[in-house]
Amino acid sequence: MCLPAWGRARMTAQHLSDLARLRRVRDRIDREYAQPLNVEALARGAGMPPGHLSRQFRLAYGKSPYAYLTARRIERATALLLNGDLGVADIRRMVGCSSPDVFRTHFTELVGMPPRAYRHRAVDTVADMRPWVPEQAAKTAGLTGTRA
Repeated sequence: MCLPAWGRARMTAQHLSDLARLRRVRDRIDREYAQPLNVEALARGAGMPPGHLSRQFRLAYGKSPYAYLTARRIERATALLLNGDLGVADIRRMVGCSSPDVFRTHFTELVGMPPRAYRHRAVDTVADMRPWVPEQAAKTAGLTGTRA
């Protein structure tokens, strides 16, 4: 005879196991975002069917594994566009996007502007900023000429 509590305990254990596998999938995407990844390969690595992985990942993280991978790639691309001297095509390849059109489309959807415009806007914003000088900051705060 099986007690109802045993069934609930087994379901809870399965749910926790699934969450651990989903976390490992997310961590793998975070580490290997520049590699060719697809849901089938991620599911195989997690020991789950692809459909189940996609549904459970969406429930846990609010987006599909592919959408999470795309967001991670675009996030990395924005950092490289701001901090590097590499061209957009080089950055696109570095983050694992093989198609320029797909990269541009996803970048524009997530960031709100194409990659080149993002880079130019960021450069213009930095160029317009005045350097921070401690004396100016003290004047602004009303701290010059006073002792604590």
